[in-house]
Amino acid sequence: MKVFFVDTVHEVLKERLTKRGFECFDATSLSLAEFTSLGNQVDGIVIRARFFLNEEVLKNFPNVKFIARSGSGLENIDQRYCKTRNISLFNSPEGNRLAVAEHALGMLLALLNKFPQAQEQIQQGVWRREENRGEELSGKTVGIIGYGNNGKAFAKLLKGFDVKVLVYDKYLTGFGDAQVQESTMEAIHEQADVLSLHIPQNKETIDLVNEAFLHRFNKSLYFLNLSRGKIVQTHALVDALKSGKIKGAGLDVLEYESKDFESMRSKDSSDVLDYLIQSNRVILTPHVGGWTHESYFKLSAVLADKILEHFEPY
Repeated sequence: MKVFFVDTVHEVLKERLTKRGFECFDATSLSLAEFTSLGNQVDGIVIRARFFLNEEVLKNFPNVKFIARSGSGLENIDQRYCKTRNISLFNSPEGNRLAVAEHALGMLLALLNKFPQAQEQIQQGVWRREENRGEELSGKTVGIIGYGNNGKAFAKLLKGFDVKVLVYDKYLTGFGDAQVQESTMEAIHEQADVLSLHIPQNKETIDLVNEAFLHRFNKSLYFLNLSRGKIVQTHALVDALKSGKIKGAGLDVLEYESKDFESMRSKDSSDVLDYLIQSNRVILTPHVGGWTHESYFKLSAVLADKILEHFEPY
């Protein structure tokens, strides 16, 4: 079985597949046109986010048996078409769930304790203790939307704090336990001091967080997004920051990202983006929440486990 790697991933995946008889090829330097020209040579594809594998592209590969996506989301793969072709899809949210959870918690603690503001002031030679008095996470209500791998990992870390965790997941029920309370979205709007998103990007979630959504919250709150940028209407988020509805925001993803997550589209530069960049109530990171040194290995190790189990014996 010939497997083509169109994105760079940890070597452990190639090593384990090769050891079991798969032929692995480096296609990271190929353009989309060059890659599609390989046609029936391709049995498997390993990808992160470099190409959008839609029906038009996948029709060029009549023999493809699986697509392995290093990461959690599958929005760059036409899942409906893959199902019609019986193409197996593998992703690896288990590999970076802890990294995402730790990143979210770090952002939240930094916002509560005004780290960005304090750092900025000290760099300017200003020492203001009262102005940088923080808030404790203990005693707050944290709302989590999405209780998959990342949402569960974040909730687990919050267990070490004296917080109430409300979780809403449209597709899950019966998951409440001593750690989290299964919740409605209405209850989260009524009670949350913190909101954290851990949901995939799809037709239902794009622009979910808009002006109307944010104004339903009874309290001013802290907001975290470590899922996908297009889930949030950035202009609505900025308006909420300006009005005080949102006290602070930690954003690892932005709607201004390129499709492969490797850059920001300069043509989208605007007053809205400038506000986020300049605000000391906002922490921005370049889509690295799940991209630690440890998770880089685990993402590929998880894919190797899934591929080899599925095609056993090969």
